[in-house]
Amino acid sequence: MSESGWYSHKPPGPLLMRPVPSSQSRLAELRRLVALELRTQLPRPRTWLTLGFAALVPLLITAAFAVGGAPTAAQGASETDFLLVATRSGLDMPLAALSAMAPFLLVVLVSIFAGETLSGEASSGRLRALLARPVSRSSLLASKALVATGLSVVACIEVTVAGLASGVAAFGWHRVVTPELVSYSQGASLERIVLSTGYVAVALGGVGAFALFVSTVTDSVIGAVGAGIGFALLSEILDSIPALGSLRDGLPTHYLLAWGGLFLQPAQLHPMLAGLLVQVPYIGLFSAGAWWWFTRKDVLS
Repeated sequence: MSESGWYSHKPPGPLLMRPVPSSQSRLAELRRLVALELRTQLPRPRTWLTLGFAALVPLLITAAFAVGGAPTAAQGASETDFLLVATRSGLDMPLAALSAMAPFLLVVLVSIFAGETLSGEASSGRLRALLARPVSRSSLLASKALVATGLSVVACIEVTVAGLASGVAAFGWHRVVTPELVSYSQGASLERIVLSTGYVAVALGGVGAFALFVSTVTDSVIGAVGAGIGFALLSEILDSIPALGSLRDGLPTHYLLAWGGLFLQPAQLHPMLAGLLVQVPYIGLFSAGAWWWFTRKDVLS
């Protein structure tokens, strides 16, 4: 099967073979496919409901803290658990929202965007129509992965922005106070909040890549999305077993909340660097697996 999805009973002769596409033509094709994917995804109610949910939850968290106050510190609480100081400043609220949402809710949203990319098209029959055109399967897969990644990043940004806006409205524009009672100015806090949001988006890359890979294998949207969520939950369960020791350092979600090191005194950046590096093999392996499977998959039969 050719990568473009076209079938031929006879191999083309030397004079009929297509010229190898140049890098410029491939890039132009990718831009066209990304624009097509955006026109497909953005009008869908599912996309807006998912993004709306990402913005709604921080508002609900803020309302809960405004009514009930911040929780008291429990024994064994993390030194970077911003839920404990969420009411000290409006700038603490986006950090509290990231702490609460990253381990599960953001995992779900990323899995939805990545898991629906190809399985949704295949289940509806639209993928067959796309591949009936002279289009590169690699470019098609890349365009869908880029749009899914972009939507996932937007969801992470929404959590921070919604938490910041609602937090400032409820608790004011004060200096950030960390769980260790270290104070940061508003400007320094905003810089760290931006870095924390970007880190979380990258730290979920392995989960998204796995959901994308499963999306190329199955035509079931629920199966692909559920696989991404299950992959993250399995990682978190294994991460909670002390007997595994240093093996837990290689789990994709082990360093998910390592951005809290930005707010320690002195700042601890090594866990964040390790968290970024640990995503590389997961993203690389599952992305390569998705490409290998999709470029060989019999979609038109």
